[in-house]
Formats: sequence, structure tokens, C-alpha cells
Amino acid sequence: MANLRHLDLSYNLLTGIIPEFLGRLRLLQALDLSKNDFTNSIPKSLGRLPLLRILDLSRNKLTGPIPTFLGKLTKLDLSSNNLNGSIPKSFGRLATLMYLFLQKHQLTGPIPASIVRLVSLESFLVSSNFLSGAIPVSIGQLSKLRSLDVSNNSLEGVVSESHFDNLWMLEDLNVALNSKLTFNISCEWLAPFQLLAIDLSSCNIANRFPQWLRNQRKLTYLGLSNASISGPLPTWLRKMPIIPIINLSHNNLSGRMTNLPSGGTDLGIGYSMLSLQHNLFSESIPRSLCKRKHLYELDLSYNRLTGKIPNCLKNLQKLFVMILSSNELSGAIPSFIGDISSLMWLKLNDNNFSGEFPTKFGNLSQLEVLDLADNAFCGKIPELIGEKFKSLRVFRLHKNNFIGGIPRSLCKNVHLQILDVAHNNLTGTIPHCLGKLKGMAYNNEPMPYPDDTEERVIQVVNGAALEYTKTWQLVMNMDLSSNKLVGEIPVELTALYGLVGLNLSNNHLSGGIPDNIGNLAALISLYLSGNELDGQIPPSIEALNFLSHLNLSNNLSGRIPTGSQLQTFIDPSIYAGNKDLCGAPLPKNCSIHEDPTSIAKRKHEATDEPNKVWFYMDITYGFATGFWGVIVVLMLKKQWRHKLFIFAEETRVKIDVAILVRVNKLKRGREAI
Repeated sequence: MANLRHLDLSYNLLTGIIPEFLGRLRLLQALDLSKNDFTNSIPKSLGRLPLLRILDLSRNKLTGPIPTFLGKLTKLDLSSNNLNGSIPKSFGRLATLMYLFLQKHQLTGPIPASIVRLVSLESFLVSSNFLSGAIPVSIGQLSKLRSLDVSNNSLEGVVSESHFDNLWMLEDLNVALNSKLTFNISCEWLAPFQLLAIDLSSCNIANRFPQWLRNQRKLTYLGLSNASISGPLPTWLRKMPIIPIINLSHNNLSGRMTNLPSGGTDLGIGYSMLSLQHNLFSESIPRSLCKRKHLYELDLSYNRLTGKIPNCLKNLQKLFVMILSSNELSGAIPSFIGDISSLMWLKLNDNNFSGEFPTKFGNLSQLEVLDLADNAFCGKIPELIGEKFKSLRVFRLHKNNFIGGIPRSLCKNVHLQILDVAHNNLTGTIPHCLGKLKGMAYNNEPMPYPDDTEERVIQVVNGAALEYTKTWQLVMNMDLSSNKLVGEIPVELTALYGLVGLNLSNNHLSGGIPDNIGNLAALISLYLSGNELDGQIPPSIEALNFLSHLNLSNNLSGRIPTGSQLQTFIDPSIYAGNKDLCGAPLPKNCSIHEDPTSIAKRKHEATDEPNKVWFYMDITYGFATGFWGVIVVLMLKKQWRHKLFIFAEETRVKIDVAILVRVNKLKRGREAI
């Protein structure tokens, strides 16, 4: 195919090495082998293609260094491979190069200063590598550069105005996740460009909120998360047009939120997000947020906000994430929240909300995470929890004032993997049908969310509130502790094989621990203390090989099982209050204080002992009588002796003949071969 000019084999399952014969296609101008499984290094033959302008080898499994023999390319995409070494200084000779994509490798060393010679460069993406050293000041001379992404590296030093002197065309700037990089740009500096997106997250920003951003009127993305920014938001920020995606989380910003960009109208361009969590914002939620009608995600958690949720937030009909947790908000939950049918995450935990469970929540059929923990809610848990929330995965009412029983409709939430209704005033028995919660028995499919979404789920484990982020979907937990539940522990719960935590402590449960508790092989934490459980600790508990937290303080008796994992629990308080328990780690020795089962077994064995003696005596007497009876008869009857010896001789002869016949057949078979 000597006349081939464009070859596109992308998005296939091609394997092996990139063939050398491609170097013989002398008229080739564009080669796209992206999204395959090619391995080994990039062949040198590709450097002998005089007309090649576009080379895309991204998303393969290529190794080795970046080649230095790449001709006169205008676009080079090697992203998402396993290349190593440094960025070649010889790239400075590629004066025609417009697009250079080297992100997601294992590249080391500095960004070469020779990059200044790439006078045609429009996009330079080297994110997610191990690059070090300072960003060369000469990069500011690339007047055609539109996109610069050096994020997620180990760059260091100071970035100043000189780095941007002649970047007239710059639209996308991303230097996030370089924790040793400091931005020190004067407040009076006037940027020569108009950015569409900027991300300085996890860098150090001097002089508080970046004042030079005041003239950036086209921003659609503003990322300043974890950037050591303190103080109030500047007043000029309020006059800026609404920025669809803002992430100012994990700083020390204080004062009111009223200075957020609110100029103009929300144009609703693509995905829209406002993340202000983990700051020191105070006072009430500003009504200016209600103008962001196209907002998809709102996270104001971990601040010092007070007052009620403003009713005008009902305008946010596209929300699928609302997180207002860990503030000082109060009052009843507004009914309009039940009208935002798109909601998938609703977290209002750790506030001062009160009132009953809103019945209008029944409209939230898409809801997957509902967290109302650590508030002052009261009344009964309605049956609509199971009847309406078919997709619910996380349901937390921890530490409220709910009364009544656990609704049996919860059993219909087959995807439920975290159930936490601890520290309430719930009564009645534990529904047996909770054993049908398949979400606690099998791994759930992960929920798709944008990369910017900060998924967080709080779980109380071993008395401490832990916040799970990206791993929360692996956590399957049931916490019904500190209520007034009665009855026995349903044996059906032992079918929830995926549970890593089960806490039924501090109730009024009676009966015994289910015999097949060992079926919960994934358990890390098991708390049954503070109840009225009796009987023995089931031997199957020895099968809980991952158990690291245990408390069985009740009225149990008998010997403590001695499984390999149980022997690691040396704290006697784990078994406190069980007067009739014995064995390590308790001081009570089971050799003296036998458990009831052992005593009964011994008595049974003692009762059977005489019968066993007579049984063995009967067998011995019968054998002796039969043996000597045959011997005496043969001694007295000569004819019988003669027939017995003849029978033995004939049997021996038959066996000899059969062996000889078999041997002769084998010999003939070998000779034939």
C-alpha cells in the first residue's frame, strides 16, 4: 500500500509490537494506533517517514524512553502509556509541533528550557508524571500556547508574572497537585490572556485570594482547592459572571458567601458544580446561590453556616448532589427538597435540624444516599423508605430521636449496603427480612460520578466516626445499636455475607448468638454487648478470620472458642459481665469450671462405659469360639482336611496360569511394535 496517506486502526484489540514495516509507507501523513494493546518501544522506523505530521500512539502499553527521531510532526500524542526517562531536549528542533501530549507516564527530570523553540506549540500536556524542578520561565514566550497542563507532578519553585508574559492566547491553565509550587503574582498584575479554565489546587498561593483573576471574565472552571487561601472572598468576585464550576474547598476562607460570582445569568453550559466544603464560612446560605439554576452539585459541608435552608433553592431543579452536612443549620427540612426529583445524594447530617421525617421525600425515587444523622429529628421512620427509594444504598439516621419500629419496607431496598439507625429510641424486634438485603451480601456496581465529585460517606466504626471517600462502596455495614430493640437476633442476618461491620449493642436483645455467625466471613467488627444474650459462644465464630474488633459483654456461658483470630483478643473486657464464661483471656480456667455442654458430654460417656466393655467382650468371645471350632473340626475330620488342601492347590495353579498368559501377550505386543 505504497500510496497510503492516512492509517487509522484506533480503538481495537491489537497486540504485540508496532511493526517496523510501517516505516516503508513513505507517503504516510497520519498514523493513529491509539487505544490498543501494543507493547514494547516505539519503532525507529517511524522516524523515517518524511511526510508524517500526525502520530497518535496514546492509550497503549508502550515502554521505554520517548524517541528523538520523530521528523516534522505537527501533533504527537503518546499519552497514557508506560514511557520513562526524561523529555528529550531535541524536541526543541520540532518547530512545526503544535500539539504535544505526554500525560500519564513515568517521566522524570525537569521540563527542558528548549521548549521555548517550539514556536508553533498550542497545547502542552504533561500531567500525571514524576517531573521535578521549576517551570522554565521561557515557557512564557510561547505566544501561540492555548493549553498548558503540568498538573500532578513534583514541580517546585516560584511561579511569577514572567511565566505568562507573552501567553496572549492561553485559555486553559492547570498546575494543580504540585504541592511544592508557589504562586507569587502581584495584586496589580494584569494578565494578557482570558482564561476559560484555571486549576491551581494543592499549590501554595501567596497574597490571599488571587487578585489578578478579577479581569478573567470568561471563566467556566475555577479550581483553588487546598491552596492555603485564607480570609474573606474579595468583593470584586461578586461582580464576575457566574462560573459554572467553582472548587474553593479545603481552605481557610471565612466570612459570608455573598461575594461568590453572581453577575449575569446562569447559561447552563455543561456540568455545573459549587464546592465550598472545609472552610470557615459563616452566617446563612446566601440567596444568590438560587440564581445558579443549572447547578448539578452543591457542597457546603464543614463550614459554620447557620439559619434555615432558603426556600429559593427550589430553583435548583437539576441538582443530583446536595451536601450541607457539618454546619449549624436548623429548623425543619423544607418540603421543596422533595420536589427536586433528580437528587441522588442528600446529606444533611451533623446539623441542628428538627421535625419529623419529610413525607415529600417519597418523590426522590433516584435517591441513592440519604444521610440525616446527628440532628434532632423525631417521629417514626415511615414505610416509604422501602416503597419509594428503590435505588437507596446508604441510609443513615444515626443519633436522632426516632421512635417506633424498624420499618419492614426497608427489606425492599435490595441495593442497601449501609444501614445506620443507631442511637435513637427504636422499639420492637429486628425484622427477619433484613437478611434479604442483597446489597450487604454481594458487591454492588460502583456509581458513576464525574471525577470532580468528592464522594464521602461517614460511618461510625468502633465508636469513632470515620469518613470513607472513594472506598465507601466497599463498605457494608449494619448499625442498630443504642436503641430499645427486643427479641432474638434473626438468624437470617447471617446470610449477609458481605458485612464488614455488625453492631447490635446496647439494646434489650435476648436468646443466643446465632449458631452460624461464622457465615459472616468478611466481618471486621462485631459488637453484641449490652444486651441480655445467653447460652454459649457458637464455635463457628472461629471462622471470622478478619475480625479485629469484638465485644460480647452479656450473660454468656461456657468455654470461649479458641480460633486463630480469636486468640489475638487478649483484652478481658471484651467478655465483661459474662459470669459463666471461661477460658483465655479470662482468668477463669475451664479445667475447673466446666461449661454445661462439657459436663453433659462427660456424664454421657461415663454412662456408656460399661456397655462398651460388654460389647468388646462379646466380640472377643465370638471370634475365639469360631476360630477354635474350625481348627478342632479339621483335626478330627481327615476327609475335610484333604478337600481343603486340594482347593488351595487348584486355586494357586489357576493364578499361575493367568499370570503366564498375561506375560506372553505383552511379549507378543512388544515384538509386533
